[in-house]
Amino acid sequence: MSQVLDTPPPTRSPADDTDLAALAARYGLTVSGARPSVPAYVRQLWARRHFITAFATAKLTAQYSQAKLGQVWQVMTPLLNAAVYYFIFGVLLGTKHGVSNYIAFLVTGVFVWTFTQNSIMAGTRAISGNLGLVRALHFPRATLPISFCLQQLQQLLFSMAALLVILLCAGVPVSLSWLLAVPALVLQFTFNTGVAMIMARLGAKTPDIAQLMPFILRTWMYVSGVMWSIDQLTKGDHLPPVVTLLLETNPSAVYIDLMRFALIDSFHANQLPPHVWAAATGWAVLAGVGGFIYFWKAEETYGRG
Repeated sequence: MSQVLDTPPPTRSPADDTDLAALAARYGLTVSGARPSVPAYVRQLWARRHFITAFATAKLTAQYSQAKLGQVWQVMTPLLNAAVYYFIFGVLLGTKHGVSNYIAFLVTGVFVWTFTQNSIMAGTRAISGNLGLVRALHFPRATLPISFCLQQLQQLLFSMAALLVILLCAGVPVSLSWLLAVPALVLQFTFNTGVAMIMARLGAKTPDIAQLMPFILRTWMYVSGVMWSIDQLTKGDHLPPVVTLLLETNPSAVYIDLMRFALIDSFHANQLPPHVWAAATGWAVLAGVGGFIYFWKAEETYGRG
């Protein structure tokens, strides 16, 4: 009996581990919850592109399903915000003075800013607000922030019809420069999606961030030239060069300026910050690639639920 108890357990040699690894690879078995490589992760996302589109459309349709006016609120919400900002900033504070066609200037800024604001807020809650889906099913979690950003893009495109009507009523003529709105929106969508991925990971680790984000976004809005002209403020030498540079290269302000330049005939190229397209592309690449890699590194944690 003592001989049996004293017998050491069998040891596994490195050869055994190699054989098991080869057997698993032969039948396509992987470690549960393991993080895939970047190319494999991109292929997984591409394979679920139809789910991403359908999920975004379903969320957009259900967003105002309980309201009597339904999808009309997609347009009414930014318009009401623009009306409030016009009264407070344009009339009471006088920011409309010196800005040509201030109504078109303001409404365009509000619509473009709302796209960024809602994308980031939705991304912050993308994981923490869908834990049931995350824990129940195995899928690349990046589909969630991407879907929410696509939902906001769909909402913006739906609202763009109203924006164009407002521009026409404000005396803005139809121009070929309107086509520049397409690459500007592509770059802004890439930037928004990258930031949403970063915030989705941070929001999953620290849910309290979702309560803090409205204050951060409100501050960001005030320095993005939504209700006032950055070009007028930065003229002259009354601001430190660092402050001027930060205001001009603020990514939200860059995309707002590009959209105003594309849609409003009175917003000229000399009102744009230097190298604006390079700045817009740089922010999109930095946020898009950086946000994707940052989120991808957390995929193993999300996979284990």
